[in-house]
Amino acid sequence: MATNAPSPAALQPLAATPAPPLALYLHFPWCVRKCPYCDFNSHALQGELPQQAYLEALLADLDAQLQHFGDLAGRPVVSLFLGGGTPSLFEPEALGRLFEQLRARIAIAPAAEITLEANPGTIERGRFTDYRDAGINRVSLGAQSFAPRQLETLGRIHNAQDTLIAVDELRAAGIANFNLDLMYALPGQDVAGALADLRTAIELRPAHLSHYQLTMEPGTVFGSLPPPGLPNDDLAWSMQQACQAELARAGYAQYETSAYAHAGTQCTHNLNYWRFGDYLGVGAGAHGKLTQRAGGAISRTVREREPRRYLARGHRDAPPTSPVASIDLPFEFMMNALRLVDGFEESLFETRTGLAWSELEAPVSRLRGRGLLESIPAGGRSWRPTELGRRFLNDAIAEFLPTRPGP
Repeated sequence: MATNAPSPAALQPLAATPAPPLALYLHFPWCVRKCPYCDFNSHALQGELPQQAYLEALLADLDAQLQHFGDLAGRPVVSLFLGGGTPSLFEPEALGRLFEQLRARIAIAPAAEITLEANPGTIERGRFTDYRDAGINRVSLGAQSFAPRQLETLGRIHNAQDTLIAVDELRAAGIANFNLDLMYALPGQDVAGALADLRTAIELRPAHLSHYQLTMEPGTVFGSLPPPGLPNDDLAWSMQQACQAELARAGYAQYETSAYAHAGTQCTHNLNYWRFGDYLGVGAGAHGKLTQRAGGAISRTVREREPRRYLARGHRDAPPTSPVASIDLPFEFMMNALRLVDGFEESLFETRTGLAWSELEAPVSRLRGRGLLESIPAGGRSWRPTELGRRFLNDAIAEFLPTRPGP
């Protein structure tokens, strides 16, 4: 797609800027069963979980990255996220030992947010207490729906009662900071059905709700064979509007495209992504983004996806690393930052990319003219998508795709 975004010659870097916050993501690739809508790097567990071998591979992976990116020393990790897959398949005691080894290798801030993704169908009684004792202080539960037929269609291994029990277990463990993942625009669902799901979730009083539309992702079962009865775009938009109003009435403030939270419980780890912070990606298929202190160059890393190959490699070497060209930085920044409901300051773009805000005057002016972007306050130096811009977010982001010279 050709755009009028800055050309390579137009992008002039600023002087070196401070390194952004650093997060750590650990990927756990196994699930009991692969859901038909899921495009994450998850694999149905075949046989026994190679728990110890995988945790050792994670540490070897981290060691290799710390050695390769030597200027990470002294940068505290502000958040640690265990994603998947289903990390809650791993024993709490094993994760506790893992955290001890992590702290021996890298500085984890005393108040760091440490999140565990959990499937309600894999939680045994008392297990969240053990996870808390291991160091987990935030949990994200994949509820997705409370309607039996919808859970079956989505291929979930749990039922609604499992989610209710898991929330009770969280409260008994003293983990009040938890998220519920909930989908809408499900097959055969109407506005009333979406609201019923949401109201059940709100009654559980989570600190945070991730409320997002079911999409047909390429490479998934649903992407190849969509289920019948999917709501059309207008109906999905009606669901979104009704649910957003319900969330606001319940005291959940929207701070990102699909994220709602009570005051002070926004997800630190995800905010770091959306503000174009740095993160180490460790584990099968994990991605990372790192800014070098010297010169401010930004690189992305990725590990191989297939768990058996990941384990076989041993990971004594650094992951494949690719630099992010200056021409791509505006798009990469905006692809994240425009998801933020309250927007961002121009200075954040400059400190995270090392580029001058003035380079973006043309695409920003066009978006403002189309009613997709606004400055806050009017004429100020902060920007956010308008309500129309949030609805057509992909159109807004596309304005920052670079124009590359032809062959």
